[in-house]
Amino acid sequence: MLLTTFFRPIIVFALLLFGQTSWAATTLVAVAANFTKPMTEIAAEFEKATGHTAKLSFGSSGKFVSQMQNGAPFEVFLSADEKAPLKLEQSGFTVSGSRFIYALGKLVLWSATPGLVDDQGKVLSSGNFKHLALADPKLAPYGVAAMDVLKNMGLSEKLQPLIVLGENIAQTQQFVSTGNAELGFVALSQVIDNGKIASGSGWIIPADRYAPIKQGAVLLTLGAENPAAKALLDYLKSAPALAIIEKYGYDLPK
Repeated sequence: MLLTTFFRPIIVFALLLFGQTSWAATTLVAVAANFTKPMTEIAAEFEKATGHTAKLSFGSSGKFVSQMQNGAPFEVFLSADEKAPLKLEQSGFTVSGSRFIYALGKLVLWSATPGLVDDQGKVLSSGNFKHLALADPKLAPYGVAAMDVLKNMGLSEKLQPLIVLGENIAQTQQFVSTGNAELGFVALSQVIDNGKIASGSGWIIPADRYAPIKQGAVLLTLGAENPAAKALLDYLKSAPALAIIEKYGYDLPK
């Protein structure tokens, strides 16, 4: 009787542990490069909360679409815009009704050099630089937003010879941080810390200077039967995940 009483909680714990281990799954996630920092943090919290694991790959939204259409085994897609998930939906690569906006991106003109970029972006007109980095507009929505800003300022033709294109926003930031470009357009999430630009100098560009960067998420057909894939998208809408998204400078969809 004493042995039964002693072993009962151990057996129950072992069954719970086995159940959690056998239920936990891994999902393969394609993530827009601008969302690297918040998604890395969200994935860690997601695993703690659910037991599931999210294996993350970061890159340009445009390239991810091509890869998925050619058989890349991703199950969840977090894009830098809403067009890429819609394109996949229209091509039959997503689960119907799973697409939603998870964040609204913000663009910043940034330099690794303190004092180079003023708080109104007048440096763009001064010509006091030789290279201006931005993500390739053909592949990256933040590149499209950057071109919107230059057009709205009447500077797109003047600065065209100085533009250096990054394959994605991560490479664009690398160009600037290494000094290969004196300044460039990057995502606020890449350079923010505690609500402020962490280093160098920057201009957080007013939202009315470019089309809204509505970042879309979608469940891909390959993830339709994977509990981790659906759980991740659900978690992305949770209060802990939304708090992380806001911490990195994004606005939340209304």
